[in-house]
Amino acid sequence: MEILRPKFTYRSVGQAAAYLILIAGSLVILAPLVWMISTSLKEEGVVFILPPQIIPNPILWSNYPKALTLIPFNLFFRNSAIVTGLSIIGAVLTASIVAYSFARLRWWGRDVLFMVVLATMMLPNQITLIPQFVIFRQLGWLDTFLPLIVPYWGAGAFFVFLLRQFFMTIPAELDDAALIDGCNHFNIFYRIILPLSKPALAAVAIFAFQWTWNDFLHPLIYINHQEGWTVALALGSFRALGGTTWSLLMAAATTTVLPIIVLFFFAQRYFIQGVVFTGVKG
Repeated sequence: MEILRPKFTYRSVGQAAAYLILIAGSLVILAPLVWMISTSLKEEGVVFILPPQIIPNPILWSNYPKALTLIPFNLFFRNSAIVTGLSIIGAVLTASIVAYSFARLRWWGRDVLFMVVLATMMLPNQITLIPQFVIFRQLGWLDTFLPLIVPYWGAGAFFVFLLRQFFMTIPAELDDAALIDGCNHFNIFYRIILPLSKPALAAVAIFAFQWTWNDFLHPLIYINHQEGWTVALALGSFRALGGTTWSLLMAAATTTVLPIIVLFFFAQRYFIQGVVFTGVKG
């Protein structure tokens, strides 16, 4: 009787090696996050002991209320929520309208203008800081949330590109059928394109949320009073206001990162679909 033995192929070995590399890379990427969470639950005196203590003993959950009440983080979270929410609405709304025009409408100079829009992505953000500051100062918007929100209502080039590529994967026959039924372009955009583009819209919303929530430079430039600080700006100033207590600083940092992790956890399927499908056709 012949004994069946597992057959090892080069493909299976390659897959195993790829999984091992991905696991090792994931551990390297997660190491700072694990250290941050671990430090947030430690006593201050054991933060830098060697070998490092991964699981704190004892676990101090009290570090979180101490860190969040040392400075008014509830106010800063509210400010970030306002700025982030309005920025997401502006990014999704304006970018989807402009992307629809580039993807579904035909007008003179469309492709040339789209290349110009893409070319703006090569400009570093630091180059436009001074002109933007001058404009916002002339408008009297300094020390308000407007300089943090209004730029996201300008149809960012990356968001336009992302949505335009996704819109082009939707069959054009749907537009023709809708036009025959009497729909105008607004109804096609609102009733057909947007419902079919939820993954791409979710990707834009997640990107806008991440960039706005983590933005430190722009609030530092435009917000002058402490009551208008965002979470990122407050966290950057935590050491000056709350001292160099690393356990409390890591507790505040963990709380700041938590909304991004929760959002990606619940929306990761739409996010991955939106990024992957934008490269199917273009």
